[in-house]
Amino acid sequence: MTAQVALIVLSAAFLHALWNALVKGAGDRVIMLGMIALGHVAFALTFIGFVPSPDPSAWPFMVASIAIHWLYFYLLNVAYRLGDLSFIYPVARGFAPVLVALGAQFWVGEALPLQAWIGIFSVSAGIMFLAQGAFGATMSRNALLAALAIGATVVAYTLVDGLGVRASGHALGYIGWLFLSKILIVLFLFPGRMDRLRAQSPRTLLIGFMGGVVSGTAYALVLYAKTIAPLGIVSALRETSVIFAALIGVIWFGEGPRARRLLSAVAVGAGIICIGLGR
Repeated sequence: MTAQVALIVLSAAFLHALWNALVKGAGDRVIMLGMIALGHVAFALTFIGFVPSPDPSAWPFMVASIAIHWLYFYLLNVAYRLGDLSFIYPVARGFAPVLVALGAQFWVGEALPLQAWIGIFSVSAGIMFLAQGAFGATMSRNALLAALAIGATVVAYTLVDGLGVRASGHALGYIGWLFLSKILIVLFLFPGRMDRLRAQSPRTLLIGFMGGVVSGTAYALVLYAKTIAPLGIVSALRETSVIFAALIGVIWFGEGPRARRLLSAVAVGAGIICIGLGR
């Protein structure tokens, strides 16, 4: 892991937390998610004509990924209506690597070293500490369930896109067509909601569109990093976005209690890094 790779992935982590904050702060999250999907399409158009098309064997994975991302966007809308960014985001992103590690252990027979298991326990402790608020007066259990459901979709699209990229023969070709196909999400969301779309200010629409460009850039950075560094380390560093999300939540949205959320995010981030470094 070179300093260059670390900087690339940490930048992607910050960008991922940033676009989630844009969704959380939106008045109409459905329209915001539609604009983010439109931003993905625009991002794809900037390079799709200059890279090879993915191998036909990758198309089934792409179709599956679109369906999973659709569910992911829907759950984001639900979760951010129920809970705070600095709660939803660490649980959703922090729990996904645990599911991947456990699934690999039981179904693939991938034995993890001690350092990786320490990371898993650190992640679990951080999530449980943060989730205490879900059972109090200020946080519903539905928010916790929605966050865990988002984590499950993250696991699903991570595995599907991983297999799809490998089958495609060219990572940028795969991600380009994947993002371009999100025009289907735009066509589903906008035609029946034109009044709501016109009611948004140009600034709000621009923020949503740029959020899509930002999230697309973050994903492309991670994809590039995976071609020059170990996948486990890249994935672990990417999930340090939970720390950025916690900071954005308490500073931007004034969410609290600050100490619990920040300590939980740090524990989750540290645990995910241990998972990636435990080889």
